[in-house]
Amino acid sequence: MKKFRVFWVLITIFAICGCGSQSQSNKGTAPKARYIYLKDYMADPSAHVFNGKVYIYPSHDWKSGITSNGNGEAFQMKDYHVFSMDDMENGEATDLGKILDLKDIPWATSQLWAPDAAYKNGKYYFYFPARDKSHVFRIGVAIADRPEGPFIPESEPIKGSYSIDPCAFEDNGAYYLYFGGSGSHPAGESYSLARVARLSEDMLQFTEEPRPIVILDKKGKPNRDYYAQFFEAPWMHKYNGKYYFSYSTGNSHLLCYATGDNPYGPFTYQGVILTPVVGWTTHHSIVEFNGKWWLFFHDSRPSGDVTWLRSLKVVELIYNEDGTIQTIKGGGNW
Repeated sequence: MKKFRVFWVLITIFAICGCGSQSQSNKGTAPKARYIYLKDYMADPSAHVFNGKVYIYPSHDWKSGITSNGNGEAFQMKDYHVFSMDDMENGEATDLGKILDLKDIPWATSQLWAPDAAYKNGKYYFYFPARDKSHVFRIGVAIADRPEGPFIPESEPIKGSYSIDPCAFEDNGAYYLYFGGSGSHPAGESYSLARVARLSEDMLQFTEEPRPIVILDKKGKPNRDYYAQFFEAPWMHKYNGKYYFSYSTGNSHLLCYATGDNPYGPFTYQGVILTPVVGWTTHHSIVEFNGKWWLFFHDSRPSGDVTWLRSLKVVELIYNEDGTIQTIKGGGNW
């Protein structure tokens, strides 16, 4: 294990006031917040609280030497690490080492992209996407006795799974898996490409056909706003009894969110969580720890804006009294 000293940067956070749906987003002005630089080159952080600590499960960027292309082959990730933080205020994250390697997954051939983790009945479950032997993205599961692993992968991916960016969410004892990314899903849903399916009791399969996530505008119509279209990186959390579905947009480079009354939705678009970061991609997670809420995300600033060499950050997330989220400035130039 190796400890990495965090570098603190103070920046001003403000509510976004742009065009289209952005102008509806949030009320008030977010206070100054501390950004925590965690490690090069890790991305897509999924954060959870296990055993009184924050565990961060990111993807691992490598210098691939490949020019960016439509298949995402520049994102040549081939293993996973896990980090832990005992106290968000003390500025230290611990690298607990490698927890899973591509060569140990029987069905996978490449691209271990954004993962997530869950806990149930004394076991930890690690969900990850990868291309199978037909070059199709599937979602796999690995199991461990401890949050730091090692994780042992199942011999086959989840039956009926497809696409990328799994997010495991527990609600009243039931577990759901959200997933989805543009270009790797069944066609037919122009306003939302995300999916959700309830997981089986053993956490290894779907109990139903994945359902599309429907995002509505404030008038109850399918949300068509260019700035707020789902692209990838679905995340679900619950705050004051409401379900918050957050996600990354495409060419507008935002993290947006919508709220609903149950895990399946529909969800009503509310606004922007994070404005564009340095680098093309945006991916995040949201977790409560020690009475505060935190947004984990990544950007490409340390690599010189090489979009497939990203680094982790975290900042406090602030809610307004009405449950809306104060918009955070990402620091990008899009």
